[in-house]
Amino acid sequence: MERQGVDMPHVECKDQQPQPLGESKERQQCEESREDEAGRGSARSQVSSPSMATSSANRRLMMLEGKSVSYFSSLESSIDILKKRAQELIENINESRQKDHALMTNFRDSLKIKVSDLTEKLEERMYQIYNHHNKIIQDKLQEFTQKMTKISNLETELKQVCHTVETVYKDLCIQPEATTLEEEQAHKDGEC
Repeated sequence: MERQGVDMPHVECKDQQPQPLGESKERQQCEESREDEAGRGSARSQVSSPSMATSSANRRLMMLEGKSVSYFSSLESSIDILKKRAQELIENINESRQKDHALMTNFRDSLKIKVSDLTEKLEERMYQIYNHHNKIIQDKLQEFTQKMTKISNLETELKQVCHTVETVYKDLCIQPEATTLEEEQAHKDGEC
């Protein structure tokens, strides 16, 4: 399973090229020093006049205001770009999470199907083993029943043999007494 990371989006703004804040200040200071030198040069070449000095000051003030406006607009555009990048990162993270969720859902569904198939195969195999064992048990039970029937028949025959032996024994035991009585009688008759 591939893990997705959050990519940092590359945003190119052709309309606005924000300058780094440090570079912007350096450029501003450089331009101010050039203007100051130019203003001093003109002030040196000309004799100071109060109206010229105020107009020069006004121009400098307007230039500073224009530079601060461009500085703040540059700063605002940089902030806007950062906000856009942050929003894109959040959207990329959310998309990545949705993809991960979909991947996990698909994995879970696939796993459920495979487990279900495996369970069915295992159940089938279990029933096959049950059927095989049932046949073996049935055969053994039938064999057991036949042997029990045979034992019961043998027991009946044994009882009959015992009864016959008992009867014969009783007959044997009674006959000698009868024979002895007859012999005694015959013996007595012979004496007479």
